Amino acid sequence: MSATDGLAIRVLLVDDQELIRAGLRGILRPSFGFHIVGECSHGGEVAGAVSALRPDVVLMDMRMPVLDGIEATRRLREDHSAPPVLALTTFEDDEVLAGMLRAGAAGFVLKGLPAEDLQRAVRAVAGGDAWLDPSVTGRVLTIYRDAPGARAAARAGSGDPALASLTAREREVLELIATGLTNDEIAERLVLGAGTIKTHVNHIFLKLGIRNRAEAVIFAFDHGLAKPGRP
Repeated sequence: MSATDGLAIRVLLVDDQELIRAGLRGILRPSFGFHIVGECSHGGEVAGAVSALRPDVVLMDMRMPVLDGIEATRRLREDHSAPPVLALTTFEDDEVLAGMLRAGAAGFVLKGLPAEDLQRAVRAVAGGDAWLDPSVTGRVLTIYRDAPGARAAARAGSGDPALASLTAREREVLELIATGLTNDEIAERLVLGAGTIKTHVNHIFLKLGIRNRAEAVIFAFDHGLAKPGRP
């Protein structure tokens, strides 16, 4: 490890294709502020690698032998102290992507996106933000919403006690989270300190019983506070 590794974002790569992992290593280099702490070739190796290597982000392929990305993510996220998962796929399979969100992934990116966008996505997820690829988010959230539990939440609408528990400011922050803004961007929009926004976000997560910003986006979508693709 170099002297800068302590400041770098620690990434665990999970993909069954060595060629893909090699490409990711080239994109997530130390010179860009990343440190690949380990690699897994299937989902069954993830829990042990996370325990041993303590990454900040798990970059997870969805279609793998032995154990796929959805089940590996679900098992990992049973531990709320586990690092966030960013799903990576070559397939624009909306049902599978929705499954990753249900499993607790903090977002997803499509393979083949520009290197700078992948770097931004990893940084965002490491920082506690969500990253939902805008090219497919609308379709994926529509499928997610079609699940029985999500339909029930949608029917509850503004009458949901959890939603009603939010203050006016917290609701405003939730709506801005749903547009994809980071805490710093929300702070700038509302002319508030970044620390104040972080406190609001923590309160929102606690009151709504959610774990990450991806779930906050889904909640906002289900309750009519935001629509995918609409800024």
